[in-house]
Amino acid sequence: MGAPAPSPPEFAVLLRLIGLLLVVWLVLSIIGAVIEGLFELLLVGVALFLATAAYGWLKKDDRG
Repeated sequence: MGAPAPSPPEFAVLLRLIGLLLVVWLVLSIIGAVIEGLFELLLVGVALFLATAAYGWLKKDDRG
């Protein structure tokens, strides 16, 4: 089946990491939008932001 749910301290670290990744992806997206020549960076930033948010949402649901 699936891996056991992480213990509370590990879960807090996981949430902090996911939060940090969301901030990084958001910053990359904004930089890509501001600097028109880096439109690809905007697309990558948005894709990674959405993927990280979805992963965090799924992990949150696993905890109950």
